[in-house]
Formats: sequence, C-alpha cells, structure tokens
Amino acid sequence: MTEQKQLKLGAFMRPVSLHTGAWRYPGAYPDANFNFQHIKSFAQELEKAKFDAFFMADHLAVLNMPIEALKRSQTVTSFEPFTLLSALAAVTDRIGLVATASTTFDLPYHIARRFASLDHISGGRAGWNIVTTSNPDAALNFGLEEHREHGERYHRAREFYDVVTGLWDSFADDAFLPDQDSGIFFDPERMHVLGHKGEELSVRGPLNIARPPQGWPVIVQAGQSDAGRQLAAETAEAVFAAPRNLADGKSIFADIKGRMKAIGRNPDHLKILPAAFIVVGDTIEEAKAKRAKLDSLVHYDSAIASLSIALGHDASKFDPDGPLPETPETNASKSGRERVIALAEAEKLTVRQLAQRLGGYAGLAFVGTPESIADEMEQWLHEEGSDGFNVVFPFLPQGLLDVTTRVVPELQRRGIFRRDYEGTTLREHLGLPRPENRFFPATAAAAQ
Repeated sequence: MTEQKQLKLGAFMRPVSLHTGAWRYPGAYPDANFNFQHIKSFAQELEKAKFDAFFMADHLAVLNMPIEALKRSQTVTSFEPFTLLSALAAVTDRIGLVATASTTFDLPYHIARRFASLDHISGGRAGWNIVTTSNPDAALNFGLEEHREHGERYHRAREFYDVVTGLWDSFADDAFLPDQDSGIFFDPERMHVLGHKGEELSVRGPLNIARPPQGWPVIVQAGQSDAGRQLAAETAEAVFAAPRNLADGKSIFADIKGRMKAIGRNPDHLKILPAAFIVVGDTIEEAKAKRAKLDSLVHYDSAIASLSIALGHDASKFDPDGPLPETPETNASKSGRERVIALAEAEKLTVRQLAQRLGGYAGLAFVGTPESIADEMEQWLHEEGSDGFNVVFPFLPQGLLDVTTRVVPELQRRGIFRRDYEGTTLREHLGLPRPENRFFPATAAAAQ
C-alpha cells in the first residue's frame, strides 16, 4: 500500500497580505504588518494549524513607486526579518521560520552568521530564501547608482551559496565538547578554515558560531527565470513558484525537478510550493463576492504603480483603456514581467484592467468553499503541479482564520495534511535530509 502524499503549507507573512486592499477590508487590522502582538498571534495560530513555515519576504527600498501610490501602501513600514523571526522563535515551538536575504546587497559572512544564529535560537527551524533582488531602487540604498545585470546577480548568488554553506560547515558537529576539568572548550582539529577566493567573493572564515542544528538552514529560492530555475535545481530545497494555473504549475514542477535529475540530485529533496491566494466562503458565490469587495478597495494610483513595478516601465503614461503596449525588457525581474504580459494577452485586458488585477492579486487563486479549495489543492498535489502551497491571505485576521479553521480541517479529513508535526525541525516537517558536512563527512553521517 503506497503512502498517501502529503501537502506542505507555508504562510506568506511579509507583508501579511500581498493584496494592496487588505488593510482596508472591513474588520481587518490596518496595522497588521507592523504590530508585533498581531503578528505573534498569527504565528501561533499557524502553528496550531500545523503549518510548515512562516515565510517573510523582504524589500530593501521604500521609494520604489510614485508617492500617490506609496501613501496607500501598508508595506512602507515593516519589521526587519531576522529581528522579527528571532522574537517569534521565543513564542513558538515548531513552525519553521523562513527569512529572505539578498545575495546582491549583503555579504556571505553576515548571512551565514545570522541564519546560523536563528537556527540555534529556534532549535532548528530556520530557512533562507535566497534572492538576488530584482528591484533596481534597492541599489540606491547600498551606494550603487545602477543595479547589477540579471545574469551577474545570479552568477554572484551561486558563488554566494557555496560560501555561506561552506561557512556553516566550519565546525564538525562534535567540535564543541567543553571540558571543565581539562579547560578545553573545543577541538581545533574539528574546525575548518574556508579560505575562499573566487570571482566575486573572498572570505577566510571560519564562522564564529557552531554548526546549525539542521546542519544547514533550509535553502529556499523563488526566481523563475531560466537562471533562477537552474539555481533552484542546483541549490534549493523549497521553491516558492508563481504559476498561473495547473498546466503552468506542472510545467514548472517537471522542469525544475528534471534539472535536478540531470545533475544527480534527488527530486524528492526539493518541495515546490506555489503562492496561492485563498478566499473562503460558505458558497463559491460568497467567496467571489469577498474577493470583489477586496479588489474594489484598490485605488488606481496603487494599481498602476504595481503594473509599473512588474514591467520595469512607467505604466502611468500608457492609455488606461487601451491594450498593453510593447514593453522591452529591463534589469528588473524577468519572470514577473513575462507573467504580466502573458496575463494581458490571455485575457485581452486593457491597461486599466491589468493594473487593477495586479493592484489586488494577480497570481494563482483558490476562491470558494473549504471543500472546493481542498479539491483544487488535492488535484495539484496528485497531478504533480506542486508539493504544497505558500498561502497568501486576503486580509487579517479573518482571512487567515478561514484557512486555519476551515480549509486545514478539510485537508486533514482527506488525509493529505498532517494532524501533528513529525518532528521539531523545519527539515523534518518538509521531509528533507540533514546535509552532510563537506569537511567532516563522518561526523555528519553519525549525527543522522
């Protein structure tokens, strides 16, 4: 008898909703994105529902849209990821804690140290979402007049990953055995000096913290360009994908896992988790009415700014009631731009309609009853469109509670989502192996 496949569920929590109108929805907490007591309650509710992970996206620029749109955005003020997740580690016990950190605007030693610390503080629940930062406005906050080219950013990211994981392996698992009688705190023979000198980076090491409980925090990746998919196939253990529909999801799933096979990685050691916007109602009609109400709260200034960011061009100059004009590639996100153009072409949307969709939420959405939503999620799981989902909530708190108290029990009833955690670490939740220490392999093998 084959074992029932199980969904993995992450919660997209920074911002607490990707929908621009979320903070204005009746009954929503308008300050949910920057109120620790609210965020703590969300994390604890998600853990009660046995979610795999609490995921924090990040952005490194505020002045990335016109001021008329910016003044309507809940994302202007939000917590720094490591600070918030460290605080949440103290008030949760099992849920994974995943933070975004940029390989373009940070240094490997900083990243390695922060994630190792978070993994120790949380008892093995940390995950690193590797991003190259598509937003060109971020470059201006780091002493750069121009953003690095897309290909250059991914080239640096690949070397960056090698350095960070090498730093995590600075010490064998048994290096620290403090002996009060002899006065020996650690064994120098169980320490490795990285001594990395590459095309982009030079880092001596070793890292000044013991090897993380998970060996390495879980590696997450979200880029979907060709370079992004290749980086995921080579390095990632979870991918936050953004397919438009099941056919698109199956294509991404097969492509990334096929690339893994080609380089000798086990495809089961990577979980593909598309972002899924979930709106729950007692009937499908009620759920659709909730979404329509939510979409109506998006001002056109915000909508056209969202379109401009996605395209990398100032869309305010386009004819609002005409079709989307030709827009050449820029140095911003390539996959994001391609998804927007494909959506406009597929649904024959005007600039205004496209902007309104983006200003709300333009990605994959499950809008319906707990049963209809579970039907769709189950189909994605069994037809290899995904291994689970990174859930985007429409508004907080009720939109989150609708998922945790109505959709999750239905998934549990069908036997496709856990009723309790399998272990204590994020790796155990996701069914991922603990990586071998590349410098002390026998020790890592013994620890498993």
